[in-house]
Amino acid sequence: MQKTLTIAFLALALSPPALIAADGEILGRTVYSFPTWQKAVEDSDAEKYASAEEYQDAITDSRFVLEKIRYRSDGLEVFAYLYRPEPAGMQKLPAIVFNRGSYVRGDIAPELVPMFRRLASAGFIVIAPLYRGSEGSEGSDEMGGADLKDLMNVVPLAASLGSIDTSSMFLYGESRGGMMVFQAIRDGFPAKAAATFGGFTDLEEMVASEAGLGMANHIWPDFAERRTEIIAKRSAVQWPEKLNIPLLLMHGSADGSVSVTQTLRLGMALAREGKTFGIIVFPGGKHTLRQFDQARDQQALDFFRQNDE
Repeated sequence: MQKTLTIAFLALALSPPALIAADGEILGRTVYSFPTWQKAVEDSDAEKYASAEEYQDAITDSRFVLEKIRYRSDGLEVFAYLYRPEPAGMQKLPAIVFNRGSYVRGDIAPELVPMFRRLASAGFIVIAPLYRGSEGSEGSDEMGGADLKDLMNVVPLAASLGSIDTSSMFLYGESRGGMMVFQAIRDGFPAKAAATFGGFTDLEEMVASEAGLGMANHIWPDFAERRTEIIAKRSAVQWPEKLNIPLLLMHGSADGSVSVTQTLRLGMALAREGKTFGIIVFPGGKHTLRQFDQARDQQALDFFRQNDE
């Protein structure tokens, strides 16, 4: 009996451990099927980002395809959109990593595809992490907390795709996505340059109002206890010396969600540090610069090209 137990124990001990997917490893990828314009408007904010005609032009452009990718990040299965040429060419292309705005979201491909098309038409592949907790993925969105790893793990994801020149990557962010861009730069994301629009740079100012404080308490239930830590981590105005790549900061003068002063204050801090940056304020522009979206994206593209050396 003892001998049998010993042999069984040895067999168990010698069994190989279960393999765990590494960060950035692709767990699945599917070609996205776009809904009609009417369905897109019902299920997302597509009408805030494009007209029906712009949407239709984007989803019927056979030069490109959008995929939804599942990848591993920090032990979780999370999602990203990949917008690429169809068919994929032999030459590796530079990539723009787009960082969406807002908090937890569902399927937002209909909102983003017109912009993706503009960026891809200029010769870039686009990757857009959705962040944990969104579109039914695992984990909880901490709005710039542990979810930052989902952006950082786009680096190994991009390398595994084989179609991206990982020596030529750029960051682009909208609103909350701007804050994610700043943190990624601070933490060493290997981007050559970055651009933001409507990004917030000082969380303290954002939570100064009753509505802002209410939102903070919803996102971070322990906000009262960890206020200083949470604000410092997400406020680029507190660490401009760590933003060491060229930055283009864009904002609308009539932004009712994030004051243009947030961008201007970061610009002043960057100037004091001697950093390379540019600021563009669009007169009358609202939060996402919808009325200037083509000029907005062209400015970002020109900036990326200027810094692609």
